[in-house]
Amino acid sequence: MRKNIVAGNWKMNNDLSQTEALLSALTNQTKTSNAEVMVAPTFPNLYQAFNVLKNTGIEVIAQNMHFAENGAYTGEVSASILKSVGVQTVILGHSERREYFNETDELLAKKVDAALANDMRVIFCFGEELADRKSGNEEAVVESQIKNALFHLEPSAFENIILAYEPVWAIGTGETASPEQAQDMHAFIRKTLADKYGTDIADSVSILYGGSVKPANAQEIFSKPDVDGGLIGGASLKAEDFFAIVNAF
Repeated sequence: MRKNIVAGNWKMNNDLSQTEALLSALTNQTKTSNAEVMVAPTFPNLYQAFNVLKNTGIEVIAQNMHFAENGAYTGEVSASILKSVGVQTVILGHSERREYFNETDELLAKKVDAALANDMRVIFCFGEELADRKSGNEEAVVESQIKNALFHLEPSAFENIILAYEPVWAIGTGETASPEQAQDMHAFIRKTLADKYGTDIADSVSILYGGSVKPANAQEIFSKPDVDGGLIGGASLKAEDFFAIVNAF
């Protein structure tokens, strides 16, 4: 049975004192849903977050990692370094990494391989830009991103893969794909998986929606049969809003 998951991506926000305040606020929230809960602080604050949240049921995850185990990669962080501070899950392929840091499908395939080789879970992100949506190419773009980065994997690898569909035009813009648009794309993603790996694997992989999810729209989006949760940006920076989304199932 697929897991419901809500992951908060804090991006480049919150210094140490702000992180501590948000962590404290999170520990005072009550979870009423069955969703797995994750938060992704900045690299310098991962260990602090892990220590505060380790007995709360909220998992601390990373926003990115390098494909190499170690070496002369100034400013980068490896899977083993993340694991050494308690991190077991990493977000890869976020649209902002693709856009601002020129991350390609080929590079992301290497990052996915490195994470899986270190027994980490991966939240793998992908999605189309507005021009793709307007030209009707959104499915082709999404299919290409998934195939190029993931379809070299053995079927068993998908036990540790979570997918996150994020229409780029709906990230940080206040725009949101309608629940029907989200469901249509998630169903297409699941069919794409099924065509390659079979329905058992396709039906077991959680697919999250990322793109301006808020307390006001989370319940309707999460009610769709192929939407298994959310990758939450701005709303994850407020504990009450984040848990309102967590509890929207």
